[in-house]
Amino acid sequence: MRNILKDMCMLNGIPGNEREVRKYMTDQMQGKAEVSYDGLGSIIGLKVGNEKGPKIMVAGHMDEVGFIVTTITDEGYIKFTPAGGWWGQVMLAQQLDITTGKGELIRGVIGAKAPHILTAEERAKPVDMKTMFLDVGVKDKEEAEKLGIKPGDMVTPYIEYKELANPKYLLGKAWDNRVGCAAAIEVLENVQDKKHDNLLYAVGTVMEEVGLRGATTSAHKINPDIGIALDTTIAYDFPGGSKNTVLGNGVGIMIKDGSMVGHKGLRDFTVALCEENDIKYQLTYLERGGTDGGAMHMALDGAPSIALCLPVRYLHSHTSIVHKDDYEAMVKLVTLMVKKLDQNTVDKITFG
Repeated sequence: MRNILKDMCMLNGIPGNEREVRKYMTDQMQGKAEVSYDGLGSIIGLKVGNEKGPKIMVAGHMDEVGFIVTTITDEGYIKFTPAGGWWGQVMLAQQLDITTGKGELIRGVIGAKAPHILTAEERAKPVDMKTMFLDVGVKDKEEAEKLGIKPGDMVTPYIEYKELANPKYLLGKAWDNRVGCAAAIEVLENVQDKKHDNLLYAVGTVMEEVGLRGATTSAHKINPDIGIALDTTIAYDFPGGSKNTVLGNGVGIMIKDGSMVGHKGLRDFTVALCEENDIKYQLTYLERGGTDGGAMHMALDGAPSIALCLPVRYLHSHTSIVHKDDYEAMVKLVTLMVKKLDQNTVDKITFG
């Protein structure tokens, strides 16, 4: 039985190197959509319900936060630069995979000094990422280079997908934002034999984590009438957290974030669909950080856009947790939105 969430979170793909994810999405879309790509490598699956209907763009970003090899030291240690936002305190002693130019995986670990030899000053502050290094278990630079490691190689977190004690809690890497990509595929599948009076564009964008770049180019190519960004947000259900969003309480509907104020008319439409169809949802916001909606809503003449975000514990780290019920709520909601967004409805949202 296919487990699309497991499949997608185990793929490796940092900003600018989303090849594995794009291939998986291409394979999943074959026979279900007309597949094309933008010039940066975002994948676009078009499913025509009404060729004269509005264009509905449903997008998740394919890239995950990771690193890029910069240099190999004479001792054989690997230096790197971040690709996406990291906080150094979550990185030490974590396992990573380097993907070589030939596609081979080289396992390593970020080195960490033993507490016995830390100075008082070192104990008092996080380690600077510039001083970190990846240990792949070789004796020198020559041995590392024989493995095929080169500057520019992709480095990604290593963790096995796992259902936790309650199997609805899913542990993995890259939930940001493979959940959005998986949901876009499932929505495309859900409307295969269903009436939808529009053109559905199911999109996997590139380079969201470094500036919404693939969303900018793919939205320019599509020129959507409605933009729906499928992404993630912070779960605040940790000890002492605000409980603004909680795992298991439904899909997050973003009021605003650092890239977009969600369209009021589209948000009202979305909330009404949730309440009419018993779909659990949470209204949420972020003061910093953005989604592909930030690019979609300003494409060409502009488009009413909304970000639907899955709450994630421990976002932008090696180990993140999502809830299966929230994901299913996202898929159900977006499927309904696609079925309901005909030209008259889109006009009311846009101009009403």
